[in-house]
Amino acid sequence: MGEKIRWGIVGPGNIARSFANDLKLVEDGELTAVASRSLQRAKEFADEYGAEHSFGSYEELFESDVVDVLYIATPHTSHCTLTIEAMDYGKNVLCEKPMGVNADEVKMMMAAAKKNGVFLMEALWSRFNPSITMAKQLIANGEIGEVAYLNANFGFYALDRDENGRLLNPDLAGGSLLDIGIYPIFLAYLMLGKPDNIEAGSLFYKTGVEVQTSMIFEYAKAQAVLASGLRSKISMKAEIAGSKGAIYLPERWHEAQGYIIERDGTEEKFDMPTTGKGYSHEIDEVHDCLRNGKLQSDKWTLQNSLDLVNLLDEVRDISGVTFPFE
Repeated sequence: MGEKIRWGIVGPGNIARSFANDLKLVEDGELTAVASRSLQRAKEFADEYGAEHSFGSYEELFESDVVDVLYIATPHTSHCTLTIEAMDYGKNVLCEKPMGVNADEVKMMMAAAKKNGVFLMEALWSRFNPSITMAKQLIANGEIGEVAYLNANFGFYALDRDENGRLLNPDLAGGSLLDIGIYPIFLAYLMLGKPDNIEAGSLFYKTGVEVQTSMIFEYAKAQAVLASGLRSKISMKAEIAGSKGAIYLPERWHEAQGYIIERDGTEEKFDMPTTGKGYSHEIDEVHDCLRNGKLQSDKWTLQNSLDLVNLLDEVRDISGVTFPFE
């Protein structure tokens, strides 16, 4: 690994732009290549973000020797295929969430990573958000006592979007669950582990995709009340309440810039701004893993990704969410 870790972006869409902007803030990383199915689109993105190489196909980038690690930023339905293809060429991969559409895909990706001896991590950037990391530590230290209740939601209005786009198209694994429902499910899993029982229900759109889902995760001594949706703007504050106090992650909790802790009727607010939008923290984790020869992160393991997709699968099974290609 050189002085700077060289990144290639696969799929120069909106989320790739956020990632590329934050990569500029990470001192030991640089964007060196971009691949798209359109060479013109790849060149435009490469020019905008200072990447030396652009490719008009993904395979050309996989075959090249100009990157140390790839960021897969394409729609959900191509994550598995492209990640496995990249790893078969010996490339390290950070794959945008959800890593796979279902558990079977994630298992295949894990097997390919093991077979090829390469690094693989799901780009669940909120796991590395400083405020969320601190909240987990405070809970582990018993600062709010035994957790009994967690509430987290994620929603925005999207029924005015293109029905052929990724959110409303069932052929692209559309709907709220995989795109944004993954966040509240992740928070419950991170703080409380796997639930003993799940209750869930969904509302569906005319295209067949799920556009609102409510969930209750039941634990021996706690409940997590979760929701995601594309039918309305949902309040996006998260609450984790225990026997001695509570922790609050402010609006748009998944990219929180601080947290509030309440104990004995007194609230304390702590500012913990992210570097850039916040993708920089997962980039730092990838760099640390690569420089130390790790094939997966200790903070968000491949087993964690498998557990998370299993929870998504279970919610989908309960609420009747299926995709045509499954």
